[in-house]
Amino acid sequence: MRKIAVAFIVVFVGWTVAFPAAQTSALSPQAQQEIQNYSLTLPRANELIAAMEEMTKYVVSLPNFQERMAKTMKMTPAERKAQLEGDPKAMAILKQHNLTTQDYLVGVPALRMALMAAQGLTAPNIIASPANVAFAKANLATLKPKMDAADGIGRGK
Repeated sequence: MRKIAVAFIVVFVGWTVAFPAAQTSALSPQAQQEIQNYSLTLPRANELIAAMEEMTKYVVSLPNFQERMAKTMKMTPAERKAQLEGDPKAMAILKQHNLTTQDYLVGVPALRMALMAAQGLTAPNIIASPANVAFAKANLATLKPKMDAADGIGRGK
């Protein structure tokens, strides 16, 4: 059961937390533009991945995390931002990694989608600037294993 819960939260934190839905049509033009405009660097990508991993562990540790995830998935981006900013532990995680709320909420999906695009994955919901795709291609061997580890991919039982 715990493994299923961790898988759920990884998908949620790593992907859905920053999106109104997993499809481009559900993203506002502003959200799409923010993702396009987000500029990835190797230090920033490493901080995003490390923060994502810690945030996942933290959220999974909450006693009501399943209810919280269900509620959060129904929130608007502004409500998600307010929820994140209202959580001292979550903000401490971001601060530790030199990230703002906006960096996290836009940067994680920007990084994730750039990595997906760099691997040749295409879909209407993958939004990535050419510069971020080039960055991801140049750093794929370094970043993909870190992102997979943060997502729990390849971990033993």
